[in-house]
Amino acid sequence: MTANVPQTATPNSVSAGPASDVKTFVTAVLLTFAVGELTLLGYALLGVFGGIIGLVGGIFGVVWWRSVHDKQVFPRDLPAKSLIVLTVATALITLLAFLLVA
Repeated sequence: MTANVPQTATPNSVSAGPASDVKTFVTAVLLTFAVGELTLLGYALLGVFGGIIGLVGGIFGVVWWRSVHDKQVFPRDLPAKSLIVLTVATALITLLAFLLVA
């Protein structure tokens, strides 16, 4: 007869702490917003075809982001520099979209 010894609970290995969780949430929001803004820019410039091109460009951007961060879109320890660059890039895309649409 074999005895099954219960395993002890391991701590949460996904989260690196509350600050990491907030950075991951902000990254998810900014990536989603940036892809939407690129789609809007493409649509504003070229119509439906431009919207499709903008969407493909946004997907390419997310794939590039993943390749930069060791094959993870949301790495466990996201560098602050990456978050700052993403914030600035999203702000520039948003500003350009406002200037073109308005």
